[in-house]
Amino acid sequence: MNIPFPPPSVNADLVPLAELSARGIDIDDVQSLARDQSPFARPTPTWTRQLAPGVVLTARPIDLGDACLTNAYTLTADLDRARCRPVSSPAGFHLRRLVTGPTVAAVSGAFAYISDDPHYQPTEPCLDLAVRDHHAASLPTVTKPALLIQHGRPVVRTLAATGILTVAGHPHTWTGSKEPPPHPAPPGHLTVFGAANCRIRYQDDPRTGLRRDVDATTNTTPRDPAVLDCTVTPTRTGPRVTALHPGGGADLFAGTYVLRSHQPWPSHLAPGATVHVTSIDTLDTTDIDSALSLGPSAADAATGLTAAWDQSLGTSPFRPDARYARTLLALDDRHLTLTVLDGAPLAPAFQGATVQETTELCERAGHDPAAVFHLDGGQTSKIAYRHSHGPADAVGSLHYLRWPRHQYEPFRWQGLDGRRLHSALQITTNEESR
Repeated sequence: MNIPFPPPSVNADLVPLAELSARGIDIDDVQSLARDQSPFARPTPTWTRQLAPGVVLTARPIDLGDACLTNAYTLTADLDRARCRPVSSPAGFHLRRLVTGPTVAAVSGAFAYISDDPHYQPTEPCLDLAVRDHHAASLPTVTKPALLIQHGRPVVRTLAATGILTVAGHPHTWTGSKEPPPHPAPPGHLTVFGAANCRIRYQDDPRTGLRRDVDATTNTTPRDPAVLDCTVTPTRTGPRVTALHPGGGADLFAGTYVLRSHQPWPSHLAPGATVHVTSIDTLDTTDIDSALSLGPSAADAATGLTAAWDQSLGTSPFRPDARYARTLLALDDRHLTLTVLDGAPLAPAFQGATVQETTELCERAGHDPAAVFHLDGGQTSKIAYRHSHGPADAVGSLHYLRWPRHQYEPFRWQGLDGRRLHSALQITTNEESR
């Protein structure tokens, strides 16, 4: 028997409709945005707002040709007058909640695991490297660029997925699982697996169009009778080995990462053993305040060098002809530039930019595409900010809807808050410049 879908209450949609209308986006029904997002395909007015000394946000429309457009929102921070801080959390947060106190803006951060299955999520959703307060919460499985904060200043550096860690006080070298193993491998050498080893799958969904998830039964480390896999999980006293898996088959989502040892494995690889990462690539972790893995450079994306990201992102946003909303990061000695190229997937003339268009736009803005890096894009691309002591506002992904959690729930407009994030970049004013 077909049960009719109940309409949302009129009052529930009044506030979203008013918020959208105030931004020049007039629609009659929030539910229609689940099928057609073309009302967002409109050029933004050009404007410039100084959020704080040394922090400026600009907006401008960009004609992409073939009747397509994007809107570019660019946040520029003078690093002598403001600070950048990567933040991440397994529990997640909405971007506007980070804009408080001396923080004047926040931008969606590194690529993270996204699935429509709320019941099977990773312990650590950040893909590859995440460092919080000198603590490596997640390790890289493959060589990638990363944004590091060292001695209070941001640095972009490509980090090899190698390093040293201790288990129960015993030192071990380690290598990411997507890297070729060292030959010969040092005694006690470990291989790192994590959420970035997952494979996203897509399935049709009658209401939302598609559903993304992973197959939990196959979301494990490879089987091998000669290995011992150790699940590492955060505890109140720091990361510890919480489970052993002789022969492999460890759930990739059960801990923050998995350490694989080959026979003969040492006896100190045991439940309860403490784990401490002492170096990543050639960097001592005590010299890294915080860090997040970055996406490919604009130049690498345009030439297809994206294998390190594609598997864990599902349908790659770096396909040559695919238009996506994108978040971009460029850094020089003094300035950090963060740009959102906006788009909505169900607005044919306003779906974002291709990788080639992105490269051309970087060059037009005076940036070397090899030094401009992707942050999490798509429906995550957003800048939250505060201007003139008002409440936090947002630009980018204003079309965003919260999908129904059951068949009788309506879509909810959530354009100002957007998707719940697991990482972001905060821009904070220096006390002396406030």
